[in-house]
Amino acid sequence: MMRISFLFLFFMACAAGGFAQQVVGQGSGSSQGVELLEKPLPQGWNDGEFFDQTFPPDDTWWLNFEDAVLDSLIITACKNNYSALGAMENIRKARATWRKAQSGLMPSFDLNIGWQRAKTSGNTAQSLYHEAWEGQYTMAMSMKWQADVFGSIYMRSKAQKLLFMATEEEFCAVMVALVANVATTYFSLRQSLAQMQVIRWNVESQREIMAIVESRYNSGLASKLDVAQSRSVYYSTKAKIPAMQANIESYRNAMAVLLGVYPQQLQGWLDEGYALPEYMAPIEVGMPAQLLLRRPDIRAAERDVEANAALLGASRRDWFPSLFLTGSIGFASDKLKYLPRSKSLTWEIAPSLTWNIFTGTERVNATREARAALDASIASFNGTMLNAMQEVENAMSQYRSSIEQIVTLRQAMNQDEETLRLSLELYKQGLTEYQNVLDAQRSLFSCQDYLVQAHGVSLIYLVQLYEALGGGW
Repeated sequence: MMRISFLFLFFMACAAGGFAQQVVGQGSGSSQGVELLEKPLPQGWNDGEFFDQTFPPDDTWWLNFEDAVLDSLIITACKNNYSALGAMENIRKARATWRKAQSGLMPSFDLNIGWQRAKTSGNTAQSLYHEAWEGQYTMAMSMKWQADVFGSIYMRSKAQKLLFMATEEEFCAVMVALVANVATTYFSLRQSLAQMQVIRWNVESQREIMAIVESRYNSGLASKLDVAQSRSVYYSTKAKIPAMQANIESYRNAMAVLLGVYPQQLQGWLDEGYALPEYMAPIEVGMPAQLLLRRPDIRAAERDVEANAALLGASRRDWFPSLFLTGSIGFASDKLKYLPRSKSLTWEIAPSLTWNIFTGTERVNATREARAALDASIASFNGTMLNAMQEVENAMSQYRSSIEQIVTLRQAMNQDEETLRLSLELYKQGLTEYQNVLDAQRSLFSCQDYLVQAHGVSLIYLVQLYEALGGGW
């Protein structure tokens, strides 16, 4: 039995703040803290029937369908989709925030160049009742640097780096969802087109049978009830065409949004000549914990835990004093021509130690806030992991069941076709009632429609399995 242990999160918190045992064990305030999970994976995940362990190097799972249209749609969506473009900009923003936090480790330099002209009053005791004019040129470089002796600035910079990495994982999650949505919408569209073909085929078949019934009625071999029933089933089936056409257009419009184009640009795209891909092969996926941890949302949650652990460590380091080093060097002179001379040189250096020993409850509550944020992120990570297990379990079960359903429906469809053929032959010979033909028509149409739906849903379940595993297998 394979097991996933999340105890490594303790070590991340210890490395960041040196006191994660207090965080998880005690929590904050009246909270009892969040305990990390250690639960076994389901035993049936590696049954060897449909899901065998393998670790391929790439992530182009959709190429298995051998569908050039799907390939081009995914490429276009990855380039033009606005959600993907927005996620890329979020990465740039997070990187800039990280770099800004890093700059706190560096000293800051200011260049000051100035000229001063002043006149003192001659009617004051300080000036001995003699007015005077003063002028001065200055040019100086000043520096200020906070020495990160206890690592507070470093820990906050590390937290921002981890949040930047989490943003990268969120971008990957957006791309995984985008590719899955494109494939799901495409297969749903193809399913609707296939259902339209089934409807049109049955309309034509029922029209031919209706003509046979009318011919027999004109010859006195059939009742008017048979004619009415044949027409009823014919028009009922034909009435499904407008609704299916509207369904097809809705999927085209959804695809346009995913591709980042206007719906009008896809008008008439993908006609009814396309059929669903014939893909029912067993899927090879790896089920150990390493594969599940490929999911971007799990990796993003892991980065979030690490970032909160770093912020917790930084809040503890804020209790220690801060060391500042300031200084300046430059020139000052009453006359501009003497400014660059060595005699005009000025400088100062002023190291200082600042220790705020009392701020009310500000720092205490800041530490409690960081501790609670870490507890919440650990809980979120554990919940994300359990949710991932559920999604993978559901997708595997649904895909397996859909394949079994397709096999059974194909057998049923063969029998319905044979039933319609035999009942129609017997009806032509006057050896059976039209009701048998009518029942056979309805049963065949329903079975064909269910088969197409099962085929499309099977492909969608396969896409959901890809998405649940976070990017292929």
